[in-house]
Amino acid sequence: MSEKNRSIATRGAGALEHYDPVRGLATIDVAEVTAKRFQRAKDATGLYDAVELKLSEQRKFVLWWDQQDKATGGRGRKTRFGPETGFPDRLTIHRWRTRLKDARQYAVALEAAQARCVRVCEASKGATDQRGASGTNENEWYTPQHYIDAARDVLGAIDLDPASSAHAQEWIQARQYFDKQANGLGHPWPGRVWLNPPYMQPDIAQFVEKLCREVEVGRTTAAMLLTHNYTDTAWFHRAAGVCAAICFTRGRVAFLNPEGETAAPTQGQAFFYYGQDVDRFAARFAEHGFIVTPR
Repeated sequence: MSEKNRSIATRGAGALEHYDPVRGLATIDVAEVTAKRFQRAKDATGLYDAVELKLSEQRKFVLWWDQQDKATGGRGRKTRFGPETGFPDRLTIHRWRTRLKDARQYAVALEAAQARCVRVCEASKGATDQRGASGTNENEWYTPQHYIDAARDVLGAIDLDPASSAHAQEWIQARQYFDKQANGLGHPWPGRVWLNPPYMQPDIAQFVEKLCREVEVGRTTAAMLLTHNYTDTAWFHRAAGVCAAICFTRGRVAFLNPEGETAAPTQGQAFFYYGQDVDRFAARFAEHGFIVTPR
């Protein structure tokens, strides 16, 4: 459970003295409309903000409703308010109460909503919010220059970028690269590798597995891998099990599209290092996040 959601869950229970249920229900309606707009725009951050607002207002309504019930012995509230007045029916209120009244359940609901918003927007795009620099369609996103410079400093040079494009090579400047048409999965990966893979499934798992195998057989002598910090996935554990160190970013990488516009990722990232010079990696990437050594 995130600290933000835990904090949110502890607020609101004692702030109902001036609660206006009509305005609260109107806010829920607006939040639902807004959520649909952000879902169409494939904006996971905006979608979650709208869903969080809706759940917050639903919880406030339940707390107010039960407070009225207690004050009147269940009589005044039920005779004054009903579905015909625009209020939710008792079954709807019961569902809200079950999921949201208890602070811990509310925090769990927020956590689940956050993950669901990401999944919905990913499914709409066929990928996560940022892809690796693979292919040439509208979902193509690139790693900012200063991260590439840091990776090059650690590796010494970039011999191969196996999931790239001609445009990305303007600043990555690998000695060899494979674009979507060349399909890097079908080639050996010798030397020092920079990999920001496509983040859709099954591509990301396949590219991570390919990198790990190339490192294990010794063909890839050193590498840097950039992904989202999806620590619960099998591919993330596979990558972590082979690497020498990981940098979990402080803040989120503002990926760039071909027009130079920045993305707004909904989660942080991780740089995996494969090689012998862990001290150099740690010294160079400490400014970007905190370093862990899995083994």
